[in-house]
Amino acid sequence: MRFLVDECTGPTVAKWLRENGHQVFSVYEETQGVADEQLLSKAVDENWILITNDKDFGEMVFRERRPHRGVVFLRLGDERSANKIHVLRHLLENYSDKLRNNFVTVTETKVRVA
Repeated sequence: MRFLVDECTGPTVAKWLRENGHQVFSVYEETQGVADEQLLSKAVDENWILITNDKDFGEMVFRERRPHRGVVFLRLGDERSANKIHVLRHLLENYSDKLRNNFVTVTETKVRVA
């Protein structure tokens, strides 16, 4: 799969995704400080699924009705990289067919697809 990993999600997550065979664009590694609107446009234009911890993307998708190719919103109590990877592993093993063109909110215990 193709993932655009937001700066706040971090380089460790991007590295783990690459090691597991995914194509990854890491904002942290390649374009720090870019505006959220630009990231969402890049994801749409280049067919990336966005992974983020930033709730502003929910605002853009639902309130502003901005297009997307899929957003994974990590709404976690524990923001450490190891926990993000644990949650993403579970998500990819069980919900990978739901990621494209959906807004997926993930917590430590739940997955909600909208």
